[in-house]
Amino acid sequence: MLLMGLMFGASPVSLASAQQSCQEDFQRLTQKRIAQIGVLNRLGKAGKGHMDPMAACPAARALVGIETEMLNYMTKNKDWCAIPDNVIDGFKAARAKSQGFAGQACSVAAKVKQMQAQQRSQAAAGPGNQPLKLPAGPL
Repeated sequence: MLLMGLMFGASPVSLASAQQSCQEDFQRLTQKRIAQIGVLNRLGKAGKGHMDPMAACPAARALVGIETEMLNYMTKNKDWCAIPDNVIDGFKAARAKSQGFAGQACSVAAKVKQMQAQQRSQAAAGPGNQPLKLPAGPL
């Protein structure tokens, strides 16, 4: 490490502080991610394995936001924090799975909202405003 410090004109102290800074930043981001995964896990547990899409959508979007922040940090500080390419690639794959889940949850949530709006509008119209059905078949 001392050799690297001499090659780049940095002191061993600044390299150590860079590693500490990277570790602290990454730990903070990881804690945010773990907390958001916990939110999703609690939603799944409360629904006995079935998540309410209305609650899962914003929670999953928040997870994707945190993972995007982490990926941006890793990409920006790849050299400074000595993050290997395979770690970044693995995290990209994990983030893609989270994005897929969020997309599915939000798609289902949008359909549920649409169905609820239709039910409200039908209820507001009342039974008297719907066309009467005539009996079919012989009388």
